[in-house]
Amino acid sequence: MALYSEKVMDHFRNPRNVGVLEDANAIGEVGNARCGDIMKMYLKIENDVIQDVKFETFGCGSAIASSSMATEMIKGKPVSEAAGLTNQAVTEALDGLPAHKLHCSVLAEEAIQAALKDYRRRQEEKN
Repeated sequence: MALYSEKVMDHFRNPRNVGVLEDANAIGEVGNARCGDIMKMYLKIENDVIQDVKFETFGCGSAIASSSMATEMIKGKPVSEAAGLTNQAVTEALDGLPAHKLHCSVLAEEAIQAALKDYRRRQEEKN
């Protein structure tokens, strides 16, 4: 059996939504000190819907694939739905990750949560 699924390899080789979103109104950055992976998510939210999303990830193939898949899963979704995205859902959408790489999907979930927290903070500052 291959270590990585075809979906993981596809999202690693051809990541979606890579880069900086200049007009982002929500930014979240997280890291894992043990493995050295760092993820940064940029969201453009309008009328409580994620209109656009980009990411920058410094890490292994599983981290890049998890970031890519997570952005695909929340793009166009209401904030309330994106807030419920779990690392298990990201892992399942990738057709699985090796046990020692599950922390990559956790980082993707945490990066989205950090960006949504930043969005809520910015909204409170406006009011």
